[in-house]
Amino acid sequence: MTQANLFANLFPSAADVPQAYRLEGQIEQREYLIDGVLQTWQGPLAVVRSPVYLAGPQGDEQVILGSTPLLDAQTALTALDAAVRAYDRGQGQWPTMRVAERIRHVEAFLARMREQREVVVKLLMWEIGKNLKDSQKEFDRTCDYIVDTINALKELDRRSSRFELEQDTLGQIRRVPLGVALCMGPYNYPLNETFTTLIPALIMGNTVVFKPAKLGVLLVRPLLEAFRDSFPAGVINVIYGSGRETVSALMASGKIDIFAFIGTNKAASDLKKLHPRPHRLRAALGLDAKNPGLVLPDVDLDNAVSEALTGSLSFNGQRCTALKILFVHEDLAPAFIEKFNAGLAALKPGMPWEDGVALTPLPEAGKVDYLHALVADAVAKGAEVTNKHGGESRGSFFYPAVLYPVNTAMRVYHEEQFGPVVPIVPYRDLNTVVDYVLESDFGQQLSIFGNNPAEVGKLVDIFANQVGRININAQCQRGPDTFPFNGRKNSAEGTLSVHDALRTFSIRTLVATKFQDSNKTLISDIIRGRDSNFLTTDYIF
Repeated sequence: MTQANLFANLFPSAADVPQAYRLEGQIEQREYLIDGVLQTWQGPLAVVRSPVYLAGPQGDEQVILGSTPLLDAQTALTALDAAVRAYDRGQGQWPTMRVAERIRHVEAFLARMREQREVVVKLLMWEIGKNLKDSQKEFDRTCDYIVDTINALKELDRRSSRFELEQDTLGQIRRVPLGVALCMGPYNYPLNETFTTLIPALIMGNTVVFKPAKLGVLLVRPLLEAFRDSFPAGVINVIYGSGRETVSALMASGKIDIFAFIGTNKAASDLKKLHPRPHRLRAALGLDAKNPGLVLPDVDLDNAVSEALTGSLSFNGQRCTALKILFVHEDLAPAFIEKFNAGLAALKPGMPWEDGVALTPLPEAGKVDYLHALVADAVAKGAEVTNKHGGESRGSFFYPAVLYPVNTAMRVYHEEQFGPVVPIVPYRDLNTVVDYVLESDFGQQLSIFGNNPAEVGKLVDIFANQVGRININAQCQRGPDTFPFNGRKNSAEGTLSVHDALRTFSIRTLVATKFQDSNKTLISDIIRGRDSNFLTTDYIF
């Protein structure tokens, strides 16, 4: 297949886009949500460009999807003030509300959210280039996460309804909110990853300022009314604009109590430094990762290739959990690469809505040029592009490049490419790989592919104190969502899962008294009279 044939039908004409997936003109969004009111922005707008190009008489033309508000710092601070008022130093309606009532608000939002599935899925495809199947999966998984979070909170509430007696002290321990949360998600999972912090923050009684990701912004618009109608005024506030303008002002105010952010460790560090009272700031961060895959000599090669292929190139490698570098024993490298490239050649490139498409255009501006530079650097330093058409591009589409042999002098050995470039490093001495992991600034996950129990077991013990998750004969991944999702070093701060997130966005508070008749009577009277939302033996079925 020549380059012309590879890209011949990549970008369709407008008339060739199936009717079900066409957009009805550009979306000029001026709405944002503050204090329970959809406000209208009269200021400048940011243009939203799609990774999709359409073929026309003048050549490829990038689709303009619409625009979103470029709010200024003062408007962002207005949203923050609304969240601060709604929290009211922990005395507001939302933070003092009974758990069962907060759950009903979240359930009401979920019902409204489900009504928007079709439009959100369509925007996921057009805004970030995610294929139809994965876009549907992201929406449905997000809804499932909300349900699982509700169920986990019910179980937590049941356990918290009991009183404990220790050393003549009677106490009840409950988790209570921390304050005002700033939630920011990533562009690659602008719905799912964002909601894994947003929903726990809300359901635990915090108030929230939510700023959508830099890409995948318009898909939040169909949910604005659901947010407005499902929660008390000021509990959830949605802002847009440049993070440098808006988020910097929010952090510098000192009024943010929880910083939930998924992005780069540099951006997170820079923002945290702006907070004047860092000891009062709790952070839940998902950051960079350079997850290695290690292929041992004694291995099921077909499985290793299959898992490494998906792990490296699912959603074009644009996942923090993607396999970013593969270490393959030099005796196996030729066979591994041959099978890997055969599997890659079978992956279908195309538009997100096409059946069976696995490789799609990239949404980040400048990404194609960056990947070309990585490949050129590796080739100049001795690597080869081993797969046919590897590194060829058209517009926003970059065909995956498999590089071999990669060494320490190359940028791709160290940098997180976050895209469809697959560096393969041959090794003879296993200590080469061990040293890579030990010396890495990142520690999210890794994958070990091998069948030798002694060898795999020894590596598990070595790596257990280096990364948050070790995958055996499987690609790196986040799920199931009940499992902890974290990282070490510069890869994360805090742990997220359905259960852990509830704890991340709350703190345990104890009410205690001496175990005396008068105190027991007082506590019993408070409970019977329902004089406290904290001191209660009610729980949710």
